Amino acid sequence: MHGLLRRLFAPRWQHPDTAVRHEALARLDPQHPEQRQALQQLAQDEDGAIRLAALVALGNLQAMLDEYAARIDDEDWFIEVSRQLCGQTGHADLASRQALIETIADARLLNTVALQGDNLDLRLTALAQLSAPEDLIYQACHNGVAVVRHSAAERLHEEADLKRLLKEARRDRQVIRTARERLTRLRADSQWFHDQYQQRETLLTRLEQHARMAWEPLYGGRFRHLQREWEALKASPDATQEARYQDACLTCRKTLRDHEAQQQARLVEQQRQEDADQTRGELLEGMEESLESICHGASLMTQDIASLRSQKQLLAHRWQALSDIHPASEPQQQRYARMMHNYERYYHAWERWQLLAKEVENALAEHDLKALQALTKQSQWPEHLTPPVLLTRAREVLTSSQGEHTDATATEKLDNLAEQLDNFERLLERGAFKSASRLHQRLKPQIEALSSHNSSRPLKNRLKKLGARLAELRDWRGFVAGPKREQLCELIDTLADDTAMDEAALDRRHRQLVKEWKDLGDAAANREQSARFRQSSDRIQARLAPWRKRLAEERQQNLAAREALCEQLETLLAQPAEDADPDVLRQIRDKARQQWRHYSPVPREQAEAIGRRFGKVRHHLQALIDQRAHTIATTKRDLIEVTRHLLSDETLTPRERATQAKALQKQWRSLGRAPKGEEQTLWQEFRQLCDQVFMLRDTAQAQQAKPQQDQLDAMQQLIERLDSWQPRQASESEILEEVLKEAATLEPLPRNRRGEGMQRRFSGIVRTRREHLSRLEVGEVVQYWRDLYPLLNAHLAADAEFINHDVTQEVIAQAVVTTPLKPPFQAAHEKRNKARRDAGNTSVDNLMPEVEEALARNRVHLSLLAMGRVRQRDEPLRLAIQVERLNEGRMQPRSPASELTDVLAELLAIGPISEALWKSEAAELDELLGRLVRLPPP
Repeated sequence: MHGLLRRLFAPRWQHPDTAVRHEALARLDPQHPEQRQALQQLAQDEDGAIRLAALVALGNLQAMLDEYAARIDDEDWFIEVSRQLCGQTGHADLASRQALIETIADARLLNTVALQGDNLDLRLTALAQLSAPEDLIYQACHNGVAVVRHSAAERLHEEADLKRLLKEARRDRQVIRTARERLTRLRADSQWFHDQYQQRETLLTRLEQHARMAWEPLYGGRFRHLQREWEALKASPDATQEARYQDACLTCRKTLRDHEAQQQARLVEQQRQEDADQTRGELLEGMEESLESICHGASLMTQDIASLRSQKQLLAHRWQALSDIHPASEPQQQRYARMMHNYERYYHAWERWQLLAKEVENALAEHDLKALQALTKQSQWPEHLTPPVLLTRAREVLTSSQGEHTDATATEKLDNLAEQLDNFERLLERGAFKSASRLHQRLKPQIEALSSHNSSRPLKNRLKKLGARLAELRDWRGFVAGPKREQLCELIDTLADDTAMDEAALDRRHRQLVKEWKDLGDAAANREQSARFRQSSDRIQARLAPWRKRLAEERQQNLAAREALCEQLETLLAQPAEDADPDVLRQIRDKARQQWRHYSPVPREQAEAIGRRFGKVRHHLQALIDQRAHTIATTKRDLIEVTRHLLSDETLTPRERATQAKALQKQWRSLGRAPKGEEQTLWQEFRQLCDQVFMLRDTAQAQQAKPQQDQLDAMQQLIERLDSWQPRQASESEILEEVLKEAATLEPLPRNRRGEGMQRRFSGIVRTRREHLSRLEVGEVVQYWRDLYPLLNAHLAADAEFINHDVTQEVIAQAVVTTPLKPPFQAAHEKRNKARRDAGNTSVDNLMPEVEEALARNRVHLSLLAMGRVRQRDEPLRLAIQVERLNEGRMQPRSPASELTDVLAELLAIGPISEALWKSEAAELDELLGRLVRLPPP
């Protein structure tokens, strides 16, 4: 009972029945607070339709959108929300609706707002929220606002989307043009990127070929030129191209670094050669001084020859070691040969004397002057070499027996002895004990052998004092040498017990200790230390014997390899190629030098001979290199003269000169290098001449390109002027024709990227202006038709009188309209009057089908002109009209304005028309005419 009472007395909007609540909701007014509160409660109702109606009554669009997110498939909710957003219902202002649209993600709702919105900004806001290409294509094809269509078309960038838009867009020529221009631009960009890609591929091929080439003077310049061309390309390379470019650059830089390293190595090698030549000079000077000293001494002794022989062996060893590094120059080699010849002559004279010395001593003892003279003659002692003491005595005996000994000779002898004493004193002051001791041993018997004469006494006294100083020096050396000998014995014992040291280091250290032991001479010498040092040295020698055997075998192998190397080079030099590349010969020379150093050491006995052989081969090889290099230098001088003649040849065009200069450069690169120092000079001169040739070509090209540039600039100004011109009346077409005539004077434009782009832009602007003028002309035709509405209404009234009352009235145009009739409309007006007159003999019922068909035909024709599509039932008429339009256009193209004029004139001529028939068609005809004014022509 309580529930029944509650239902009876409760408000109807709280009734359990949904239909009752819905009916009560329609009577609630949101302006009253209590009823508004009831609406707010109904907005939470369990029934979706009631909630929707309550929210609509409240005008709460935000709540409707929030609820719509859960009821996106409910068609009622979609229709109401879209109507609210489009402004068809509700009271939401534009700003709030735009703000709400920016939060919507439903493409269906956004498409509806973009199509049906009551404000342009609202539609554009909804369009901005759309991102799918299908939605944008649909809006560009079917939206009723041109700005929205254009905005949607401008947001399409993919080629497939633009192709689809171009295929489906039939209403808006601007959209079609935008799609076509975008496609053209995309294809142009694609072609540009393709061209850039191909240019990079070409550059990469050239760069990789350049990376595989050997170094030449132009190598670095070409590499930098290719780098600049690569960097000048605007399109970014892909990962593969970038990797190939980096690899090729690394290879080129490696070639440049290798060349720099070779240059540095060549400088180091040159410095080493200079150092070797300086060392050779010092060795030769030392040996020559030694040879000269034995030629100017008082007498020649065994120690002098032994010292000279040791110095000669050291010189030969050092000379061979230096020759392994760098062969000696020809003057040094000749100087060395002369010195060795003198040494051999002096040494052989000493050996002969050694064989005859015993016999000479016996002959002196027996005073056998005849035998003494024969023996001195048989000794063949060199004239400039100081003779031994025994030979000097023999010559003095022979001289005294012949009575040729004079006081002048004695005086000269005393002066010579005094000079040698001065040298003896200098040696003592320097501390040269060995040299001073040998000189003392040689001078002492000569001075003591002098007679007790006053002139010889100062020499004997001086010799005695210097002898005392020599004894002091000997005692001091003994004092210093004692600890040194003990230290050397300990060091060599330790060395003999060291089993971890390798053989090479052991041999070097052993030789060093032996040399230091020998340098001590006889100072502080004793048998125990000498035996101890010798025993340890023998142990080391026994340990090094296998190693020295292996070293000897290795030296033999190195000797055989050096001989084979010399044979190969001699075979090469025996039959050299006439066109041998000096660079290849230089590589052979450098590699041969490296191999020569690799095959080291060799036996000392054959080192000097094989060294001379290799030096001779290298000399001949260098001569061949110089010969070929000089030949190349001569050829390059001829190329320079040809280039100089080419520069002054006025019969050739600058482009032909540049082509021939490139051919000369290619020939220059194929020749090889001229001699060092001359190559750079020749190249600089040749390059300067080529630069002048190319400068003339560039100047000629610049002069030739200036008229084209002026032509392009003039065309650019014309395009800018045409682009800024917006026609206001159809009669302004004369301005366009004047522009076209002016453009014809500037054509044809240069065939380059800028000229083609300007041609496309000019054609697009001209096409746009023509379409705009055509639209203005169509608008003027429509306006002229609307000005004829009084005449049309007069004919309709006359038709009504004829149909209803069978009264034929003649319409006079001048009495109805003040606008003069154009010929097509004048003919149509007369035809309309004539149709009423002729209809008097025909039944109205029989006449109406023809009038309806003619009226329908005009409507379909106008529909084709306005929209490009018709109803399904009018499809046969559309086909027939299309065929007629094609046939007429084939004979003589017609403009949209002339075609529209003919259609309107034909419409004016149709009659008599009943009032009901005209009213059924008049609204659609007016809409079509409105579309023609608003839209561009098809």
